[in-house]
Amino acid sequence: MPCGTTLTQAITMHLFFGSNALYPVAVMPGWLQAVSLVNPLSYQVDALRGLLLGTPAHLPLDYGVLLVAAALGILSASSLLGRLAR
Repeated sequence: MPCGTTLTQAITMHLFFGSNALYPVAVMPGWLQAVSLVNPLSYQVDALRGLLLGTPAHLPLDYGVLLVAAALGILSASSLLGRLAR
């Protein structure tokens, strides 16, 4: 299904660009630092770096943000599913 893949890539690329996966948050412009703080992918990258590379990480915060983001995603998807199924 090309349309679903295109939509997924459009969302993922914006999240990836706005995270700390490529550059440290300290070198980002102020507006992108603000985006990075609310981006769940930044917390996932932070947790993975901490677990895999041993860099300093804030694992409780990272896991908490990821759990809240997952819960919000599940809630929004389940509410939209009722509308789409009609």
